[in-house]
Amino acid sequence: MPSVLVILADGFEELEAFAPVDLLRRGEVEVTVASLNDNRHATGRSGITAHADVALSAVLGKTFDLVFLPGGAGVKNLRADPRVREIVLQHHAAGRWLAAICAAPTVLNDYGLLAGKRYTAHFSVASELPAILAAERIVTDGQITTSRGAGTAVEFGLHLVALLVSPAKSAEISKAICL
Repeated sequence: MPSVLVILADGFEELEAFAPVDLLRRGEVEVTVASLNDNRHATGRSGITAHADVALSAVLGKTFDLVFLPGGAGVKNLRADPRVREIVLQHHAAGRWLAAICAAPTVLNDYGLLAGKRYTAHFSVASELPAILAAERIVTDGQITTSRGAGTAVEFGLHLVALLVSPAKSAEISKAICL
């Protein structure tokens, strides 16, 4: 069973986190939601407080098939946390999948992982990401998948299911949710 680590920081965009998590779990992917906070809580931009499966400190040193970073204002907290850097770079070095949506591709850019890659992100971070493919909803280049924002979250989640499980499973879930 494929495994995914989702890292939540205060200020995360709820739709960008919860839609892919839901779809991945429907795809029978083992999803671990981790909060930067030791109390396992993270409050999103719309005031919804998530109770994560674990604190991020509990998964340090563990390996997942994919590490997923949701966007939103909380990206500044992801960028400031050295544990996020450690996890992302460890997974990149191991050839594992990385996924980021909205403003979260800036985290990958901070670590030099977008150099020479095709990617997309939210228009609000275009000044930091000059090679953004603004018209693309989802871009996969090598082991990195990026998406634009809350409006692409369902499509993005289904894309991740296709990558980790199969296109057939993604299509089955798409039909079941009336997409």
